[in-house]
Amino acid sequence: MDDCSAKKVQDVVTKPEVIARPELTMVAEDFDKIETQIAPLKGRVSSNPKTAAVILAGGVGERFGNPGGKQMAKILGKPLLTWSAEAFDAVPDVGLIVVVCPEDRREEYCREAIDPYPFVTPITLAPSGELRQESSFSGVMKVPDDYDIIAIHDGARPLVTPELIMHCISAVKGNTDIDGAVAGHPAIDTLKVVSDGMIIGTPDRGAFWVAQTPQVFRSEIIREAHTTALAEGFIGTDDSSIVERIGGAVSFVNGPRDNIKVTVPEDLSPAEAALMKRLQEEDRI
Repeated sequence: MDDCSAKKVQDVVTKPEVIARPELTMVAEDFDKIETQIAPLKGRVSSNPKTAAVILAGGVGERFGNPGGKQMAKILGKPLLTWSAEAFDAVPDVGLIVVVCPEDRREEYCREAIDPYPFVTPITLAPSGELRQESSFSGVMKVPDDYDIIAIHDGARPLVTPELIMHCISAVKGNTDIDGAVAGHPAIDTLKVVSDGMIIGTPDRGAFWVAQTPQVFRSEIIREAHTTALAEGFIGTDDSSIVERIGGAVSFVNGPRDNIKVTVPEDLSPAEAALMKRLQEEDRI
């Protein structure tokens, strides 16, 4: 099942091109040293896991400004993708991690983000598509039928925690009336409705939440949602939107606001700062 482990002995770990961040006072080598001082999360797999994780890491990095994509950019000496995968590896109910990545970069992803780290959970790879929804469909369809729950996560959200993942999984497992749960938080900014550059309304922000990942669903409904969307040519904004479209009931799970998605290079600095603060609070560094 583990597509990467077979190459672990033969491959030589090489460093990807470092993205310049002049606003940082430490250089890349300093972060590599920090990584060796960080107490890693402990991988755990229960005797009968029922959740599979799909980590989307197929972005081409257009907005990030790096042709290599953002998932392989490093914070604190470790690729963004690795931080995300380690959080799922530490959740006992996750029995499989599917990393969705470009087909022609499979060896690179294994060599840089997976093989150097002591994952306990089996990891397999699935090919990404041109659209996020195509990548999600690929990962979902890679999950064997004996998993009841599928958790979908953006590989560029490195601050996700095992506790948030478990909370989302428990929300679905503990309520038979819902089909999924999405991590997020209430909107705190004033929102405006705009048409042709002009404000035409100011809605009550109390009704709005900011959606993040993980997004966790019962396996049968996320498969049905993807199959239906594909057949009808519908492109949703996220996985929850295609589940909602076929009548699925999805709840929100309140998550931390620092569960940010790294989209542009400027996002790396706040992500590093938030991660460093968390590690210090947890006495892991």
